[in-house]
Amino acid sequence: MHKDCERILFTQEEIHQMVCSLAKRINEDYKGKNLILIGLLKGSIMFMSDLMKEIELDCKIDFICASSYGSGSTSSGRVNIVKDVSQPLDGLDVLIVEDIIDSGNTLNFITKYFKAKNAESVKICTLLSKPDRRVVDIPVDYIGVEVPDEFVVGYGLDFDENYRNLPYIGILKPSVYS
Repeated sequence: MHKDCERILFTQEEIHQMVCSLAKRINEDYKGKNLILIGLLKGSIMFMSDLMKEIELDCKIDFICASSYGSGSTSSGRVNIVKDVSQPLDGLDVLIVEDIIDSGNTLNFITKYFKAKNAESVKICTLLSKPDRRVVDIPVDYIGVEVPDEFVVGYGLDFDENYRNLPYIGILKPSVYS
């Protein structure tokens, strides 16, 4: 375990089980649809990589980079698109792949943004959800697990661009981000 973590919240094995469970539901729900997975950079990279390996359907992938955090630990509420998707979404069934939903600000904005780009449908898949931190009530179609209001890192999740490479999800010590 990394020295800056209090404890491991989810092991590699537990994460794999969550990913497989989500992929099974996606495989059933998107049969016969024109699926595109759109990962929110940078946090979704590990989750999306593992998830798409378990999806047995034809699908496209793309990425968008949007943030309401900057280098802080709380959402500013203002969403900035840093990198847009690289292909038209007309007629595609968009599944937004996110590492964690906290305030909901970014995903609320991105969902509306993709609908305005004429996507056939827009749904959300997140590995982790923090309902206690939700500011915007957004529908989340696929949730790996709900987590307590603690600062989690690893498996793509970061604090100030650090800890993304940890193979597990851990609770960051408050002394690191306070």
